Amino acid sequence: MYKYRTEKVNYLSEQVKITALQYIPEKDGKCPAIIMAHGFGLTKEAYIDKFAEKFAENGFVVILFDYQNLGESDGYPRQEINPFSQIDDYKNSITYACTLDKVDKNKIGIWGTSFSGGHVIVTGATDKRVKCIVSQVPTISGFRSAQRRMSIENEPAYWDIVAQDRLNRLRGEEPMMRKLVGEKNENPLYPTSDALEYYMGAFPLSSTFRNEVTLRATEYSRMYEPSIYLSRISSPILFIVALRDIVTPTDLCLDAYEKALQPKELVTIPDGHFSPYIQHFDIASKSAVDWFLKFL
Repeated sequence: MYKYRTEKVNYLSEQVKITALQYIPEKDGKCPAIIMAHGFGLTKEAYIDKFAEKFAENGFVVILFDYQNLGESDGYPRQEINPFSQIDDYKNSITYACTLDKVDKNKIGIWGTSFSGGHVIVTGATDKRVKCIVSQVPTISGFRSAQRRMSIENEPAYWDIVAQDRLNRLRGEEPMMRKLVGEKNENPLYPTSDALEYYMGAFPLSSTFRNEVTLRATEYSRMYEPSIYLSRISSPILFIVALRDIVTPTDLCLDAYEKALQPKELVTIPDGHFSPYIQHFDIASKSAVDWFLKFL
């Protein structure tokens, strides 16, 4: 295991200041690099910095960043989650990593989880600098996932609110917001008890985490289809799938794995969507480390 130093750094992504934690192993020569960010609405210090530490201990430079509009990064509207700009943030973070003297720019890996598990699929398919991918409990189809979360009876009311939000923005008003988790009468995006425990557990870990996103973020999520990029990936890809996942449904993840090209591998975890971060962290982190070591 290598010792490493950690520092906070800033760089631009489409002219927006991004803030990241940068991990540099204390080893001779250039190192492969891993670029990583969190899922839907969460920040770099919430759970996944432990994955970054594991990668750094194994000799990887790590860039763990906050997306624009979230955490310590700049950008407005605050708490707006746009998967398309977040993919740009991944690509621009790769560019930043390639400027570091310590990084072997021919050995770039990307790691993503949940919403960013979809981002690394799209990034890996569209950026040839990427040589290795780990996609953990990934978003595969925003549309199909949304269909399962919202009954057809509630769809008209949802789209009425979306239309009102767009009208408000046209008038220069602040965007409408939605809670990520909360009591059922608050109509949170994730109404389950495990989601409540997980997201509320982020508060003591991250001073910049907020339990809300813009309503527009849910509209963007429904437009997001990482699955269409699967056949375009030529880099080795590891899928880490939770077998009782109702957030990024297990069957969609397993179907995505079947459609992916070789070289690929599947690791399954016998619990729900949030278990790789806590209960099964050892399995998830070791599987990712082994995959990166093998191909980077």
